[in-house]
Amino acid sequence: MKTADFDYTLPPELIAQQPLPNRAASRMMVVERATGQIRHEQFHNLGAYLRAGDLLVLNDTKVIPARIWSQSPVVELLLVENLGDNRWSALVKPGHRAKVGAVLKFVGAVSNRDHATEVPAASRMKSAPTDQLLAAVVEVPTDFGGRILRFEGNVDSYLQHHGAPPLPPYIERAAVAADRERYQTVYARTAGAIAAPTAGLHFTAEMLEQLRNSGIHHAFITLHVGIGTFRPVKEETVEKHKMYAEKFYVPAEAATAMKSAKRIIAVGTTVVRTLETLGEPRADEGSTDIFIRPPFKFRVVDALLTNFHLPRSTLLMLVSAFAGRDLILRAYDEAIRERYRFFSYGDCVLIL
Repeated sequence: MKTADFDYTLPPELIAQQPLPNRAASRMMVVERATGQIRHEQFHNLGAYLRAGDLLVLNDTKVIPARIWSQSPVVELLLVENLGDNRWSALVKPGHRAKVGAVLKFVGAVSNRDHATEVPAASRMKSAPTDQLLAAVVEVPTDFGGRILRFEGNVDSYLQHHGAPPLPPYIERAAVAADRERYQTVYARTAGAIAAPTAGLHFTAEMLEQLRNSGIHHAFITLHVGIGTFRPVKEETVEKHKMYAEKFYVPAEAATAMKSAKRIIAVGTTVVRTLETLGEPRADEGSTDIFIRPPFKFRVVDALLTNFHLPRSTLLMLVSAFAGRDLILRAYDEAIRERYRFFSYGDCVLIL
């Protein structure tokens, strides 16, 4: 199967650059697999398409403020995974400033002269308390083009004071303080992701409670969104693409709720990947590098709420496996005609 089979042309102005003031105010396209029918709705009417006994499965991963900048010469780091012993894998930019053996220093005050990356003002401070001083030694390259670094200092404390939310590159602005809350689901509680499970960004606590009162309950699993989710497909043939593993956890209470549910509604592709890795509703933890693409036999998920995805991406391939490539591409064409907002801060699709 060719990667080009999952391409489409998106007008740049449809890429959402800001979140809506009200999370639940997003538009929602409803796609019915059985009939091929496409409807245009508002997200706050989600309950009209669900029924008592349905279970929403939510990913409670919490995005860490994983983007930091070293002192001059500035290197931008996106911390990808905590490897233990104060070692992290990271994406680096520009790579030539992060050669093996290089020492990077982070003390809060960052000059934005002489560097290739714009440093958000929110990440710059005149001084930093002692427990926020940080240094890192570049150890080895990673197989995804990044670096493994060994830090000296309190990484968590530094990130909380100076890290920026890791907004995706198609959001063409620097992260601001408001993104720390908005680029996070209202139920985020388990820190570890470097990207938000964006289908969940539309929910408010009040809406979840209203759905619960209607007999539509929810359960939480965790998959820490990492490089495996957003790494672009560069191979011409889909099957040659390599997925990187991401950690997941399904607690016993979620497994019990899924076993008794009439339908399992996955909120986001990360939930789909977790549940279909297991192949049945059961408690477990581990990591997954599952690559869901057509054809794929789904064994757990009955319906999917998701955002619109990038052309040629593994996520577009996943939703094409769930609903059929032709139907999904037709739905995307209609979304473009109807001026839906795309990607992380954009509108959503309910696939039934």
